[in-house]
Amino acid sequence: MPSSTTSNPAIGAVRTALGVSGVLSLVIGLLILIWPGRTAEVAVAILSVYVIIAGLVNIAIGLFWRSGWARLGYLVLGVLFIVAGIFSFANLSATTAWFGVFIGTLVGILWIIEGVVSLTTVGHGSKARAWTIFFAVVSILAGVVLLFSPLLGAVTLFLLIGISLVILGVFQIVRAIQFGKAV
Repeated sequence: MPSSTTSNPAIGAVRTALGVSGVLSLVIGLLILIWPGRTAEVAVAILSVYVIIAGLVNIAIGLFWRSGWARLGYLVLGVLFIVAGIFSFANLSATTAWFGVFIGTLVGILWIIEGVVSLTTVGHGSKARAWTIFFAVVSILAGVVLLFSPLLGAVTLFLLIGISLVILGVFQIVRAIQFGKAV
């Protein structure tokens, strides 16, 4: 006879949600690890589709807007989005590499800023002074490394995301199997 906890529809829904998210994480993580270049291109292609759709939406808003500069702005923005999306599709490999460099550079800048901001908290009487300084120095150094090699940094981060997704996906699947079972 099944226990009341395993026959509860809410528990079944949670188990299903955990299982689906676990399988998705596992599959996406494996795709990143097995075909990192192709997976990155697919991600950029999805972004390109979004940009084209956003362009069409902006053009539609511009066509139905009453009048004035807003109308012109929406129309121009829509055309720019569509051109960017088409350009991205036409040069998917180059766009993917550019996107990797952009993300690597952005993360590098953010890590440097985070390190500098952490250093500003050192004099505030915290008992974690040494850890704060250590964190700040590592953050600044990692940011500088990313700025000198943003594409390599982005690829490394992408692969780390793949590893994380595989591990978290397996954990999530195990949670789905175990969730709601009596101890």
